[in-house]
Amino acid sequence: MELDLSLPVAALTAQLVDVPSVSREEKRLADLVEAALAAVPHLKVDRDGDAVVARTSLGRAERVVLAGHLDTVPIADNLPSRLDADGLLWGCGTSDMKAGVAVQLKLAAELTEPNRDLTFVFYDAEEIASEFNGLGRLVERHPEWLAADFALLLEPTGGRVDGGCQGTLRFRVQTTGRRAHSARSWLGENAIHKAAPILDRLAAYQPRRVEIDGLVYPEGLNAVMIEGGHAGNVIPDSCAVTVNYRFSPDQSEEQALARMHEVFDGFEVVLTDSAPGALPGLSHPAAASFVEAIGTPPAAKEAWTDVARFTALGVPAVNYGPGEPTLAHTREENVEVAKIEEAERKLRAWLSS
Repeated sequence: MELDLSLPVAALTAQLVDVPSVSREEKRLADLVEAALAAVPHLKVDRDGDAVVARTSLGRAERVVLAGHLDTVPIADNLPSRLDADGLLWGCGTSDMKAGVAVQLKLAAELTEPNRDLTFVFYDAEEIASEFNGLGRLVERHPEWLAADFALLLEPTGGRVDGGCQGTLRFRVQTTGRRAHSARSWLGENAIHKAAPILDRLAAYQPRRVEIDGLVYPEGLNAVMIEGGHAGNVIPDSCAVTVNYRFSPDQSEEQALARMHEVFDGFEVVLTDSAPGALPGLSHPAAASFVEAIGTPPAAKEAWTDVARFTALGVPAVNYGPGEPTLAHTREENVEVAKIEEAERKLRAWLSS
């Protein structure tokens, strides 16, 4: 099989979707992407693991990165893809984010004289723990491949521009007790019962809504897991509530963690995972011209995305893609063909004018 970059963008999306690429199993799709781009004369193609980077070198005054991940969440009986009579393409990864990847591939193949130099980044393992993230690996090993004036991440946004992203912390709030036989519970100290005040604080917490450059970022603080207990007849001596804090990009990771220590004062707080947010970056001239070209008001990204990695490199970045974010990771995942075609048309016009 070969990817056919001459296909209409929706048909190319279907081709991509029909190549399973669950996280850590992207090699086959990465091979196909690399082979297809290597055949395009105006591109220089590099590869690191299952990440593929293709670049023009036309001496333009600006360089723009278009980036997207190749992996999907586990398949939920939703392959192969299917196109229905209403113009919806169904299947795992249609929205998140093989429609965006198809747009990247079409532009990479067909924009021989863009008004800006272009870098196309296709990377692996976005959907799992950040330690495996292919873009993060490129940042560490090949930051020069990602050097640019502006970056677009084609994550699903429903066809609007989403500026910046939330930061995220995951941490455990821990309690300890004393183990005993449950028939003589008074001899023990129940660590699970001690977790009740933790849940009370979570329920009482009032999340902030922070406005930055006209975009409103809602925060969220939620228990996502609770662990404790040894057996049905044992008073537990330990309990841990795992909490996810989605914080506005006006805070650093350190400031966000300090806030959580205040919220859970008196309890042991153990950080397990952390990623910074990203400011909107809409003041950059390239970002402003892009927002104007898309023609709809920008919004805040209500999630963490890899725009944060570009921001950390000093590259302003926004999210823009044809998929619908509320359908990502669902069994019913689909994308509107009209949205894919619109994204290709608008990006082509912006990069050709």
